Amino acid sequence: MKFVQEHTSQTLEVKQSKFIAHLVPYKIFTQTLTALQEEHPKARHFVVAWRYINEFDQVVEHCSDDGEPKGTSGKPTLAVLSGNGLINTAVIIVRYFGGTKLGTGGLVRAYSDACNLVIKNSELVDYVKLQTYTFHTVYADLSLVEYRLDELGIHISEKDFDEDGVLIKVGAEESIWKIFYAQNKRIIKMKH
Repeated sequence: MKFVQEHTSQTLEVKQSKFIAHLVPYKIFTQTLTALQEEHPKARHFVVAWRYINEFDQVVEHCSDDGEPKGTSGKPTLAVLSGNGLINTAVIIVRYFGGTKLGTGGLVRAYSDACNLVIKNSELVDYVKLQTYTFHTVYADLSLVEYRLDELGIHISEKDFDEDGVLIKVGAEESIWKIFYAQNKRIIKMKH
């Protein structure tokens, strides 16, 4: 499975209709859609599809035709995302009508092609499931712990300060965590 970390876009033109495909990380989907709707007030349709992994490791999917004939845009776009093994990713296709009707087959092809085009021109990153680890460290060791976490690319998701030090929650690949833990087991206490 793969995902994107950056917003990319590509434009496909079919019989004077413009299909502007935007591929974005799922976490910025809503704000991107709102921004695109403001940026393109004359666009006819904003077809969307997204896939993400929830906290139970289930893939959640959604798509919308946004006024296009049923099944001609959202579903084919979602099928392209799924076929490329993309998760935690959304696509928004802004359509400007060019005056020529494309028919159902033409719409399916145009939306699928626009989605494929933006995926082909985006940087895809391999998805690796992160484990959650929680540990405590004293204030004197905090800057060293943060430095070592940063050095290994481990992201801190939560920090809670108390009178004895800091409770830190991180998400990390198991193999990377083992390296961090080996370096720091004397200055951190694991919490469950």
